[in-house]
Amino acid sequence: MLAATPWAHAEKADRNKPINLEADTATVDDAKKISIYEGNVILTQGTLQIRANKLVVTEDAEGFQLGTAYGNLASFRQKREGYDEYIEGYALRIEYDQKKDLVQLFSQARMKRGLDEAHGNYISYDGKTEFFQVIGGKETATANNPRGRVRTVIQPKQKSAAPATGAATLKPAENIANPREE
Repeated sequence: MLAATPWAHAEKADRNKPINLEADTATVDDAKKISIYEGNVILTQGTLQIRANKLVVTEDAEGFQLGTAYGNLASFRQKREGYDEYIEGYALRIEYDQKKDLVQLFSQARMKRGLDEAHGNYISYDGKTEFFQVIGGKETATANNPRGRVRTVIQPKQKSAAPATGAATLKPAENIANPREE
């Protein structure tokens, strides 16, 4: 149930951009380092966009943030570093651990990169190691696979264009003997 598909790193410049948050309500407790945003939540930071019904953000002692987005479905979208394409994720709950650079999607999870996509009950993506894991769930369980099945669609890779120098001319080898018959 593991897939080693390179979903690749998110846009690095986003980390240095300001975070903009919109919500119907916001509760911020600086002493406890927790913020809760509810109602049509939209977070943007550079190319990153998170949409949710509720977003809970906590900060650890080192200043790293852990965000949990809830929704029906919560979503994120971010441009890939060095590519003109986006990575997107959808789930009932999405967790992002800034310190570990780890994204986890829980329940009705789906991730897309270009035209490639993966569906399962749980998806995790480690941005540091580019390790990607999809696990099924009871919704897709069968008698032969009680943990459930996953589904992925991986598009064929574009072949690089042939060199513009023209076709190569093949010549027979002159110093090779014919194989002997036995």
